[in-house]
Amino acid sequence: MNGMNKVEQNKKAWGLLAEDHYNNFKTQFAENRYLFNPIVQRELGDVSGKRILHLQCNTGADSIVLAKMGAVVTGVDLVADNVYFGGKLAKDLGVDNANFVTSDIMELMEIHEDTYDIVFTSDGAIGWLPDLDRWAKTIRHFLKDDGFFYAHDAHPFFLTLNEEKIKTGITEIKYPYFNNEADEDDQIGGYASGAKEAKNYFWMYTISGLINSLVGAGLSIEFLNEHDRCAPGMGGTARDGEGLFYYPSLEGALPLTFSLKARPESGV
Repeated sequence: MNGMNKVEQNKKAWGLLAEDHYNNFKTQFAENRYLFNPIVQRELGDVSGKRILHLQCNTGADSIVLAKMGAVVTGVDLVADNVYFGGKLAKDLGVDNANFVTSDIMELMEIHEDTYDIVFTSDGAIGWLPDLDRWAKTIRHFLKDDGFFYAHDAHPFFLTLNEEKIKTGITEIKYPYFNNEADEDDQIGGYASGAKEAKNYFWMYTISGLINSLVGAGLSIEFLNEHDRCAPGMGGTARDGEGLFYYPSLEGALPLTFSLKARPESGV
């Protein structure tokens, strides 16, 4: 199966989760317990009045939080049902400064015209992309010259580890770091929905691959930070005072997530 067919299969798989995600996030917002990653909030800074393009927004929960923080947000997702439920969730919550667009990120430049102060992506997004060079060019295309790109996602070293053994403090490599082929799975979901039977494909990425793609697209790295904490649903067995998860026996020993900020080379 080629890369585009795998993307189409991923679209079908994620579509099975859309309504569950909407219901889950709606409940979390209603009970005032939806967690916007505090690391992300600190590193993004004040977004009031900023125009934000949120790539791979799922059903829009983080898009809506950014809008509540005063930004004007456009969320983009491959899955039409995610976009539908993102708009519905925004309407349910009385948020009118977030809108949603259905598009494959690889094709967004062909169907969307606008520029943004911030291009944003977070937690569980990058590994679903088959072409990081195209992704980086898309980011640069939509960024204003004085804007910036921000990403927070799983650290690729963490993604190499056996997800069951790490719960007991054992760090065993299960997935090759330098794997150029998509990893195939027969189930999807589990963090905001029950797992569902659906074939899906995930592409391993490397830190150097991310940086080289962004630099190659004309972006300059402002910072790259690594964290031993992650958002709910990404891993960890204990919760800290900010609501983030970690492995007590491995605290400070390995990175679970990374964050990155980059600006156009012509920017300030």
